[in-house]
Order: sequence, then structure tokens, then C-alpha cells
Amino acid sequence: MNQFQIRKEQLVLFHQNRKRKQETKEKFEPCPKCHTPISYKTLKLNKYVCPQCNHHFQVGAMQRIHQICDDFKEIDKDYITKNIENFPEYDKKLENAQQTSHLNESVVCGIGTIHKIRVAIGVMDAKFMMGSMGQVTGEKITRLIELATKKKLPLILFCASGGARMQEGILSLVQMAKTSAALKKFNNEGLLYISVLTNPTTGGVSASFAMLGDIILAEPDCLVGFAGKRVIENTIKEQLPDNFQKAEFVLEKGFIDKIVNRKDMKETLYTILKLHGESL
Repeated sequence: MNQFQIRKEQLVLFHQNRKRKQETKEKFEPCPKCHTPISYKTLKLNKYVCPQCNHHFQVGAMQRIHQICDDFKEIDKDYITKNIENFPEYDKKLENAQQTSHLNESVVCGIGTIHKIRVAIGVMDAKFMMGSMGQVTGEKITRLIELATKKKLPLILFCASGGARMQEGILSLVQMAKTSAALKKFNNEGLLYISVLTNPTTGGVSASFAMLGDIILAEPDCLVGFAGKRVIENTIKEQLPDNFQKAEFVLEKGFIDKIVNRKDMKETLYTILKLHGESL
């Protein structure tokens, strides 16, 4: 074996060893449903859906927007919640939520395009205090609805929430009425509102704008409801089905129009927009 062949074999071995080291260092995330280890690279390529069991991982607001919109311009980005009720340790919770989610609030709102169709879109982020609805959350969503009404744009809201934010008391609860009233004016103009339910959509959000869509879509297996299952069971003194409050159960009862896989969501929204005569 000559020197050139020896050198070539050494380079091949070097690259093989480096590849093994890179694979060893690669981070994996176990699927919470089937427990299959999935690399972050695979998850990202698969839009954060388990390739084995189709479990839909939670995704952040900006990740969702990048999956759905070709371009996007955020509005009301600088709206920040303040602890006006002086609720104990609320300031610290808000700071932690901002650091964890890299957002100022639990919803991101703006104007985007889906295959050249302009839409007003709002996306809630469960990483910000479980997507809870406070005063600023409700205000941002209301302003988005009003902007969509003014510009005659279709409206899409991706919902993900644990409900009203208890630290803000009645100021949080009143957002249910405020967003619903804004949607009534939007509806009076004959405009299209698509609500997309993601995991979880519960509490005051499910009792207001989340379930007021002209068309209501949902991701597979997401939790949809108002009160928790155990609370309901204790109230009615009956055992509920295992899939109670899952999207598939809610679809069966007629509260959801269609369950859509994340990989199909953008094209499904585009098809609905086209069918409803939205202009390019």
C-alpha cells in the first residue's frame, strides 16, 4: 500500500469518527406519547411532530407563524403587561415568562400572507404563562380584530391557553366579553374568521373567541374544553370517557369542523381562503 492510499484511508477514518462524535453530541427529545427518542433536527424538519405516532409537540408563536405565513409584520409588539393589581410575585412570573418565551405577552399579532393572500393573524404561545389571557392579551387580540375589520381582511387565530390569568382578576375575565364584542362587529361586515385550536385550548379562551370561528379547525389530540375533566366528574358524579375533551371527541360532538395535521395546516387554510373568495 502506497503513501497516498494510506493517507486516503486515514482521512476516511477521520471523517467517520467525526461524524460519530457529532451524532453522539446530537440532542434528542423523547416523544411524550410513544417515548421514541427524536433528534431536534428531525423534529424541526418534521414541524415538531413525532414521525412515529404523529404526536404534535407544542410550538412557539414565532415558529408557528413561520410555518404558516410567507411574510409577516407584527403589530403592537411593545405592549407589555404591568402588575397594576400589585399581585404578589406577579412581576417575577412575568419576567420569567418573557425570558422563557422571548415574547412580551402570550400572543403575537400581525398581518401576514399565505400564498399571496393577506390575512390578519394572531398566535398564542403556551410558553408564556400557559398562554393565559390577561388584559394585554385581550387588548392585542381585540386590536387585531378591529384592524381586520377596518382593512376587510380574513382573520386567523391560533389558540393555545390555560384560561384567564388569575393575577389580573376581573381585568382578565372582561377580555372574554371584549374580544367577543369585537368579533360580532367583524362578523357584521361579512368577513371570514378561522379559529385553530391547539394544545391546550381551555378556560376563558375556549369560552370566548376560540369557539366563535366561522370555521373551527384543530390539531390532532389537542385538549379542548372549559373546566378540567376531574372538576366535571366531581360535579356530575359520573366517570367521563378517556378521550373526553380531546379534539377527536369534540369533533364527534360537532363543535369542530375539521382536524388538520400540522404539515397540512398551511394548505388547508389557503384552500379555505380561496373557497371564500379571498383576493390575491
